[in-house]
Amino acid sequence: MSTLLETPKATRLVGKPAPDFSMEAVTGDGKEFIRVSLSDYRGKWLVLFFYPLDFTFVCPTEITALSDSADIFRNLDTEILGVSTDSVYSHKAWINTPREQNGLGPLNFPLAADLTHKVARDYGVLIEEEGIALRGLFIINPEGVIKYQVVNDNNVGRSVDETLRVLQALQSGGLCAANWQPGDPNL
Repeated sequence: MSTLLETPKATRLVGKPAPDFSMEAVTGDGKEFIRVSLSDYRGKWLVLFFYPLDFTFVCPTEITALSDSADIFRNLDTEILGVSTDSVYSHKAWINTPREQNGLGPLNFPLAADLTHKVARDYGVLIEEEGIALRGLFIINPEGVIKYQVVNDNNVGRSVDETLRVLQALQSGGLCAANWQPGDPNL
């Protein structure tokens, strides 16, 4: 019998069908509760991102940056969905709090509530002992296949510019060199 602690094996999701989900969410204007499912995004690209908690410090910088860039994503036939393990009531309160008061203000996409932690677990970003998600971001293609995944430590925010660059590289349909930018030729 081994006395070494066993480390769970990381799961690769890139190239696999995105785990299905159905969650309660609040609309970006903070006015309605809705149900969102993976099937709602079929036929479009989806940027699905997880964040740890509402009313924290790094999270609003990412969420508002993505919201401010939502039109750019939409012009690339891409929707955005944010997810945390907080409730829709917490999401609604955060959206209805102005940015200058450490809130989000209105958003250009919904925030979903993963209260059961199933979705965060299925995507491999749940910190089980804390009941919160890591900063995981997934780009899912119109056929429902994960084409990109990145997971950050919760102390480090993600780059909207890099997410857009990777999305456009994936949409280019070819081989993209390091530091590829939209308009660059494929290899």
